[in-house]
Amino acid sequence: MYRTQILLEPEQHKILTEIARQEKRSLSDVIREMVDKQVAERQRMRLAAAAQALLADYQTDPELTVFQALDGDDFHA
Repeated sequence: MYRTQILLEPEQHKILTEIARQEKRSLSDVIREMVDKQVAERQRMRLAAAAQALLADYQTDPELTVFQALDGDDFHA
C-alpha cells in the first residue's frame, strides 16, 4: 500500500469517522472502500461510453453485422 495524505472538510471527517466507528473499522478502510467504489463506477462509465461510441459501427458495418445472425447460437462440437 501507499501512504497518501488527504485533506478533508471538517464535516466529511466527522461523517467518515462516525461511519468507521459504527462499523468498527478504521477510517482508512472506509475511505479505501469509497475510493474503490468510485474507481469501479468511473471505469464502468468509461466502458459504457466506449460501447456507445462503437454502437453505430456495429449496427451498420457489414463486416460486423454479419455476426449478428450468430448471436445466441449454441456451438457444440
